[in-house]
Amino acid sequence: MGGSLSEGERSGAGTSARRRWPGVRILLPLLSVAVFLVVWQGVALAGVWNETFVPRPITVWRAAVDMSTTHEGVVGYQGYLLWEHLYMTLRRVLAGVVVGVTAGVALGVAMGTVGWLRSILEPWLTFLRTLPPLAYFFLLVIWLGIDEAPKVTLLALAALPAAAIATTTAVAAAPVGLVEAARALGATRLQVIRDVVFPAALPETFTGVRLAVGMAYSSVVAAELFNGLPGIGGVVKDASNYNNTPVVLVGIFAIGISGLVIDGLLRAVERRAVPWRGKL
Repeated sequence: MGGSLSEGERSGAGTSARRRWPGVRILLPLLSVAVFLVVWQGVALAGVWNETFVPRPITVWRAAVDMSTTHEGVVGYQGYLLWEHLYMTLRRVLAGVVVGVTAGVALGVAMGTVGWLRSILEPWLTFLRTLPPLAYFFLLVIWLGIDEAPKVTLLALAALPAAAIATTTAVAAAPVGLVEAARALGATRLQVIRDVVFPAALPETFTGVRLAVGMAYSSVVAAELFNGLPGIGGVVKDASNYNNTPVVLVGIFAIGISGLVIDGLLRAVERRAVPWRGKL
């Protein structure tokens, strides 16, 4: 019929739509940022709240520039540039996440394959997961001092439960048919875990790793409460003591934007490392 599309036309339309889609995926986040800035500027100009509490976007931008440069002999904020604060925070987060995720994945594999071990450890992991970081950070300071050890330990403890619980659930949900087939072909328990269970669990394990990184990031301000300079959390805490809202907002944006970048990198690694997601 005249109004219907041929197979080639439908294929071309589908291809065209797919080509347009990446542009839309980029445009929509940019549009949401623009709307956010407009609303923020409007609220600031309306004068509903004092500018001490809701500074204008340009004021926050100037604070970011000041923190990133040396001006009138003053280096950044508290003697460190913004990138140096961010570097120290990312280094602490990386150390904590590596320790927490490594331990969490190892525990998850063990708990997912050994039922009695899961019964013993799962309540403790749930207990730790429900604790706010500040609840035990002061105890870590008493035990480990105020240097790097309590900060990294706090971030590791924040990351561990998410990785462990996600891995445990994924390992326990490995396809029974594949496991039984591997055993029938003579695979040992270790080979079954290595070649069947772990690859099947890897997609959900990556999800747990992303959650673990998010948990560590959400704990970074608490981790840098003491002796946190240089560090973004230390900047936020120090600036809040003086009602320096622009600097506090710069710190929040630095944490949030770097967190988005890291999550994007993790998703890119996941797409390459686990191409079989959703195909088992």
